[in-house]
Amino acid sequence: MPRVARAARGAAADLADVPDERLDDALGAIADELGRQAKPVLAANEADMAAARADGVAGALLDRLRLDEARLEAIAGQLRALAAFPAEPSRRTVRELPGGLLLEERRRPVGVIGANFEARPNVVVDIASQFVKSRNAGVLRTGSAAIRSAIALADEVIAPALDAAGLDPAMIQLVRVPGQSSARALVSQPGLIPLVILRGSGDSTRSLAAEAARHGVRTMAHADGGAVLFVDAAADLDMAERLIEASLDRLGVDRVELYLAHEYDPDVPLAESFGAFGAAQADGLIGAYGVSNFDAAALAAALAAGTPQAVQNSYSLLARQDERDVLPLCAARGVAYLAFGPLAGGWLTGKYRRGAPYPAGSRMTQRPEPYQAFVTGLTFDALDRLQAIAARRGTSLAGLALGWLLAGDRVAQVVIGPGRPEHLAPVAEALRHPVTEAERTEIEAAVAGLAEGTAS
Repeated sequence: MPRVARAARGAAADLADVPDERLDDALGAIADELGRQAKPVLAANEADMAAARADGVAGALLDRLRLDEARLEAIAGQLRALAAFPAEPSRRTVRELPGGLLLEERRRPVGVIGANFEARPNVVVDIASQFVKSRNAGVLRTGSAAIRSAIALADEVIAPALDAAGLDPAMIQLVRVPGQSSARALVSQPGLIPLVILRGSGDSTRSLAAEAARHGVRTMAHADGGAVLFVDAAADLDMAERLIEASLDRLGVDRVELYLAHEYDPDVPLAESFGAFGAAQADGLIGAYGVSNFDAAALAAALAAGTPQAVQNSYSLLARQDERDVLPLCAARGVAYLAFGPLAGGWLTGKYRRGAPYPAGSRMTQRPEPYQAFVTGLTFDALDRLQAIAARRGTSLAGLALGWLLAGDRVAQVVIGPGRPEHLAPVAEALRHPVTEAERTEIEAAVAGLAEGTAS
């Protein structure tokens, strides 16, 4: 382990002055090599698959080990998307302080980061690409079931691509010694690998995190849960349980953190559904359960039938109907409120303009029904006022809308659905430019008088 760690550390020193364009070129080169070297990679993967089948591995565990041409193409697409995403600046001004002072945020790479992850060969490329983008060298270790695939990806794809882009291939190292001893060695090198990412779940991850702490190595880890699943309220409960178990295998986690019953169905007894959810909770398959798209009456019925701990509903500056009764009920009963649709189907991004046709491919051209209530002159007037506030703050309209949600104390989580990396930019704006209480009041005044939205 010290040998590969020292090799990575030696390569890390040269990354500080590499232009962003060359790092992005390296990601593109990895994507290209995935196509050119598909044959040896898939051959190595088939050897892993054959060994896994011989060991009795099947179902979701076998599927997550599998690579094919479609999956390689998908990985290549993700690499190109990451390359197209602008790099984070090394320094930026946060805000001006009294006396002419500036508060600045400065970033620098860690240097060498370790990563220990489950037997999923796609993760080799996923993590290596993140290290390249962030100017860090890395030492990767995967489960022994995927070691042939990992070696092929490291030797046939990643290393040649880095070299072709003018980077030192030694910046990405792969541990090739199977067994837990190599995992423990990875988290025991504070002078060479000060940070280790621990993927996976259960006792193994907890044990490695504890071992790292004893050696003074920082970790980024999750040992339990980390997923949210939906089930229709009218779904077959036996099938729902099978889906939970299959999902745990596929995701490589011990439990689903939150299980949501989607849409209230008066023909299905809530007590029956919640009884099944409670049993799954008692078995450790789920951490908590909740409901989605429940109005106040349905939520009250749910609380009478069981112990849902969260409700996920549509909520935004243009859809504030839950403020009247759902949010107060959540506050009174200790139910976490999760807001989805925070940008109101694109209405709070500025893409819809008064008198202009809706952009091709937008929700107003594909599924306009939930948003028809927004098509009024009053909505466009309010959007104009919000746009002016956003411009004055130096943020986008979307960043303002997300910032308004984050500034409230009644929303536990804002659910976003980015389709492309650039869709995360408003999230960054909202986090970097928090909405003050005075701004929140001004924002709410800008939308006062609008009819309650109905988007879902």
